[in-house]
Amino acid sequence: MQIGSIQIDSPLVLAPMAGVTDLAFRTICRELGAGYTITEMVSAKALCYQDQKTLPLMRLGEEEHPVGVQIFGSDLACMEEGAAIIRETVHPDIIDINMGCPVPKIANNGDGSGLLRDVDKACRVAEAVLRGAGEIPVTVKMRLGWDRGSIVCLDLAKQLEEVGVSAIALHGRTKVQMYAGTANWDYIREVKKRLSIPVIANGDVFSGQDAARILRYTGADGVMLARGVFGNPWLFQQAQAAIAGKPIPPLPPLAQRCDVAVRQFELAAQYKSEKIACLEARKHYAWYLKGVPYAGYWKSEISKLSSLADVYRVTAGIKRELRDACDDG
Repeated sequence: MQIGSIQIDSPLVLAPMAGVTDLAFRTICRELGAGYTITEMVSAKALCYQDQKTLPLMRLGEEEHPVGVQIFGSDLACMEEGAAIIRETVHPDIIDINMGCPVPKIANNGDGSGLLRDVDKACRVAEAVLRGAGEIPVTVKMRLGWDRGSIVCLDLAKQLEEVGVSAIALHGRTKVQMYAGTANWDYIREVKKRLSIPVIANGDVFSGQDAARILRYTGADGVMLARGVFGNPWLFQQAQAAIAGKPIPPLPPLAQRCDVAVRQFELAAQYKSEKIACLEARKHYAWYLKGVPYAGYWKSEISKLSSLADVYRVTAGIKRELRDACDDG
């Protein structure tokens, strides 16, 4: 898959997800087969106002290429300036525009999926980012439309291609759906037919077979993995195998999964403070234990993590007490 001048050798993309896809988790996903990763979304206004809390969100790994930084906002001047700041400070391979976030405080402000209510404005936002990005390719992640009565993805995707966007990632839900119901892959297939730039399919990919199926059904150039990787970065390995028509590897044994989780939290502690890393580890570690029998007590302990010492203590307990209950991996 070629996005502008950037060659991406794998169709497997890690979706940008706020509070999830920090550098530590992206590093783990890269090691397990993600071919292209994107940061958490970064506010254009925060960049323009030089908010110091925003800069760590854009931290990229030394070997993390190809990589994109995702920007959100709807103020044209801020979006142009924000893209220029990203270009000059972190030098990503790609800048991605968020036109899909359905969270009310974002969308109701006209940002994220709020842009789907005004196709002309969405295109002007893309033009502003293109100006700020310079030679860096610009992509858009979007949804079908605001609601079922206003599906705009077909027209908007075509217009975005015409203004110079290099690829479209399409989540097969509307803003109003949030994450409920099922993703409509038919629209992704139709958008792919209409565009000459790459289209990345997103929505309801929870297994390796799902990844192979969405690519086959839509004809998309890539598949974006999102909620399916919560606590399961091995989904990239499984998707890789399914797409290649090879046997799908099972999840590693519980002890090995715990070791990967701990490594993620150790990396996060290097990039952030130990306290912040461990607070954020509470939800991530609970995801790693999803589906593990008799894990209730340890999930309760995980909800209290505040140091790496706590992480090591809980991990030792999980390995000691739950291994037998989960010896089938």
